[in-house]
Amino acid sequence: MAIRVQEAASVGLDGIYRYTRDTWGEAQAETYITGLFAAFEQIETRGVHSRAVPAEFGVEGYFFRYERHFVYWRHLSNGDIGLVTILHERMHQIDRFKEDFVG
Repeated sequence: MAIRVQEAASVGLDGIYRYTRDTWGEAQAETYITGLFAAFEQIETRGVHSRAVPAEFGVEGYFFRYERHFVYWRHLSNGDIGLVTILHERMHQIDRFKEDFVG
């Protein structure tokens, strides 16, 4: 099983890195991104506690919190894990989630 970073998640990771680097420096950006990727690797082993996306979203998927972000993911048809999107806790989750998960 592999972790597949889908487009919205990739864009989110780039933004997280740039914002963190510009605000707190390169070392902190590296630490945060490294921590996110370590959390991604723990999805398969259930090392991070994921919850099912609520039914009102109309999609099958899961999410977990990593520090200030929510990571949304799903099982892909080939058995891999698809990282759908990563949203900051201050973002309007429902609107952004629907854009990234369905689009």
